[in-house]
Amino acid sequence: MKVLIADDEKLIRDVIKEYCLGNNYEVLEAENGIEAVNKAKDADIIVMDIMMPKMDGLSAYKQIKEKYNTPTIMLSARSEEYDILAGFDLGIDDYMTKPFSPKELMARINAVVKRYKGEEDCFIYKDLKVDFLGHSVYIKDKEIELTPKEYDLLVYFINNKGIALSREQLLNNVWNYDYLGNDRTIDTHVKMLRNSLKEYRNLITTVRRMGYKFEIKEV
Repeated sequence: MKVLIADDEKLIRDVIKEYCLGNNYEVLEAENGIEAVNKAKDADIIVMDIMMPKMDGLSAYKQIKEKYNTPTIMLSARSEEYDILAGFDLGIDDYMTKPFSPKELMARINAVVKRYKGEEDCFIYKDLKVDFLGHSVYIKDKEIELTPKEYDLLVYFINNKGIALSREQLLNNVWNYDYLGNDRTIDTHVKMLRNSLKEYRNLITTVRRMGYKFEIKEV
């Protein structure tokens, strides 16, 4: 698969490129928004900075979105985090703020690709089974009842397992702005989901001062 890395800073492109090549992705590069638009047709996933010369990342993504349904992860400086809200309104899949961990970015790229490819019909861990096609969850072959949002939250956690997710990211991706929630909304639903998962509640760990992580600890 081909990753388009669009950023005007060569050092950042080089770092991301090294990790992508190490994970068996082919790499395309763009140093401005116009170049990103022109190269998007050949990309399977895009990692794009917001602030770029000639055309900013959000404007470039808007043009790309008109022609292609290419999953996109946005990069932003902390001072530009407000622009991420506009990015989610346009349809971006994820974002990271600079400075960022290249290893975590790679995990997010893999998670987004997996969601788009739809490779797995179910998730199984010991006696816990999540049937994505059947939209159902089982523990020891007994179906457990989840609210629609609990189920969506669980699926999002699974698709991003091992990644620390902020409350804002969960609200943006699971609620999709159809609900003006807050941190308490996320915490309440996580508590409900943990209760529903019973002996598997500890799969959802709290990341202090940030949010949550779905984590499978190998013995």
